[in-house]
Amino acid sequence: MENTTKYKTSLVLLLLALVVCFIVNISLGSVTIPFKDTFNAIFGGELTNDSWKYIIWNYRIPKAFTAILVGSGLALSGLLMQTLFRNPLAGPFVLGISSGASLGAALLIMGTALFSGVFSIGIVNDLSLAIAASIGSFLVLLVVVVVSYRIKDTMALLIIGLMFGSITAAIVSVLSYFTDAEKLQQYIYWSFGSVGNLTWSQLLILLTIIVLGAILSILSIKPLNALLLGENYARSLGINMNMARYKIIIATGLLAGGITAFAGPIAFIGLAVPHLTRQIFNTTDHKVLMPAVLVYGAILMLVCDTIAQLPSSANVLPINAITSIVGAPVVIWLLVRKKKMIF
Repeated sequence: MENTTKYKTSLVLLLLALVVCFIVNISLGSVTIPFKDTFNAIFGGELTNDSWKYIIWNYRIPKAFTAILVGSGLALSGLLMQTLFRNPLAGPFVLGISSGASLGAALLIMGTALFSGVFSIGIVNDLSLAIAASIGSFLVLLVVVVVSYRIKDTMALLIIGLMFGSITAAIVSVLSYFTDAEKLQQYIYWSFGSVGNLTWSQLLILLTIIVLGAILSILSIKPLNALLLGENYARSLGINMNMARYKIIIATGLLAGGITAFAGPIAFIGLAVPHLTRQIFNTTDHKVLMPAVLVYGAILMLVCDTIAQLPSSANVLPINAITSIVGAPVVIWLLVRKKKMIF
C-alpha cells in the first residue's frame, strides 16, 4: 500500500514536470515569448504581440506535441523490447523496423541515381517521406512477424532483426555511393531526426498510431511481467507465448515504425528511458513502468528539443545529437550512483 502511494505521488510529480517542460518548450525558440503571453495564447487571453499567437499555435504547439508523442512512443517500445529479449541493450530498433523506414526514405530520396526510370517521378516532401518510411517499416515488420511464427527462439529472432538492420544499412550505403551530393545531404538531414515538421493532420495520424501501440502494450502487461522470470515460467502461468510475442512485436512495430516515419530515426530515448525509470522507481512491475516511461520519455524529449532549438537563435541543432549528449551522462551517473542495474 505504501509503495502504491509512493508510485502515484511520483507519477503526479512527473506529470507536473511534463506540464512545466511543455510550457517552457513553447515559450523558447528563435523568438522568446514571455510565459504570461504563452499562457494567454493557450487559454485564449490577449497577447502583447498578435504574431506570437500564430507562432505558438502553428509551429510550437504541434512541435511540442510531436516531441511528447515521439518520446513516449520510443520509451515504451524500448521497454517492450528489453523485456521481450531480457536484454538491457535492446532498444525499439533491434528488429530492423527503423532500418526498414530508413531504407524507404533512402529509396525515395536517393533512388533516382540508381533507378532513374522508376523513382524520378517521385516528389520528395515531408508527406511522401513519411509514406515511404512507413511502407519500409511495415514490410520489415511483416517479415519479422512471419519469421517469429517459424522461429520460437526469442534470441534467434533478435539476431535476425539485427541482420535485417545490416542488410538495409548495406543497401542504403550502395544508394549513398551512387547518389549526388544534394540528395545525399537531404537523406542525411532526414536521418538527423526532427520533431518540427508535422502539420496538425499528420500529428493526428501519429497520435492514432501511438495510441494503438499503447493499447497493445497495456494488453501485454501480464505476459511482460511473467517474461521477467523466463518464457518457461510464463508458459507455466498459462500464457500463450506465441500470441504474446506477436502483440509485443506488432506494438513495437507501430510505435517505432510510425515515429521513424514521421520524425526520423531518433536514437537513445528508447534505450535509456526504461533504465532511468527502473533506477528511479526501483521496480520491474510493468503496471508501474509503463505509465512512468511514457511520461519520462515525453519529458526527456521536450528537454532535448528545447536545447536543440537554441533559444534566442535561428539555428536548430540535430535532435539526434542532443538526445545522446544530454541523456547519456544522466544514465551513466545513475548507474554509477546506484552501482547495480535493476532488470
